[in-house]
Amino acid sequence: MIDQRTTRQQLDQFSLGFLVHDVSRLRRAVIDHALKPLGITRSQCWVLAHLSYRNGTPTMQTELAKALDIGKVALGGLLDRLEAHGYILRRASPGDRRAKLVEITAAGTALLNDVQDLTVRMNEALLQDLPADDIAKAQDILQSLKMRLIEMSNDAKGMPGDGPEDEEETDLPTG
Repeated sequence: MIDQRTTRQQLDQFSLGFLVHDVSRLRRAVIDHALKPLGITRSQCWVLAHLSYRNGTPTMQTELAKALDIGKVALGGLLDRLEAHGYILRRASPGDRRAKLVEITAAGTALLNDVQDLTVRMNEALLQDLPADDIAKAQDILQSLKMRLIEMSNDAKGMPGDGPEDEEETDLPTG
């Protein structure tokens, strides 16, 4: 419950969090619907996107789980489905047969290109009535908020640095 002494500015800041959450939730729902015909989920898109950044260099499955901030079991299920459709390859690491290397296939790259094309169309439709200056300003503000949250997260964990290692930008609208 909000204290009677809460100022309008505090309420606006509180509302900002809800607004960001609602926009993100609604955007995810629209994207999920658009991805259905392609037979892929947002989570699977993130896996493919991360692997595509590697330019054909296989990634250790444990590194992939860490980079995507998901558990090894959850990642295993995603990889099983992607592998069953021929979008990725998994093989034992030469240095440790228990460890798995993961890489994107040509089919996975083609699917990711389709997803990115879909993303461009969706972003154009979403932003079509907004002035370019407003879009740029919103991106700057959200980037600043993101960097501040990374900093706060690292402070809470007692970690130095500006953010997660290997943080990568993507145009995938997966949430």
